[in-house]
Amino acid sequence: MEITPETIEYISTLANLKLKEEEKVQTKKDLEQILEYIGIIQELDTKSIEPLTHIVQQKNVFREDEVKESINREQILKNAPVIKEGCFTVPKAVDA
Repeated sequence: MEITPETIEYISTLANLKLKEEEKVQTKKDLEQILEYIGIIQELDTKSIEPLTHIVQQKNVFREDEVKESINREQILKNAPVIKEGCFTVPKAVDA
């Protein structure tokens, strides 16, 4: 694939970039180099290599959810300065 000035202009428009002329020249060189690397990679024989889904082959280490006894409501509210209808009462944060 050939990188033309129109291609650089199109890509810079898509990326919402305003490139100076010297930046366009450098971008053209960079993109040509990237495409050259891709061409080299495409020449490799990868038929015997299994696809990789993630670089770290790690299993899920999360524990199973278990229903357990919770802390007693009276125990929690024991230290509250003000209680109303079994809940904490706090000062207003916003006046409407």
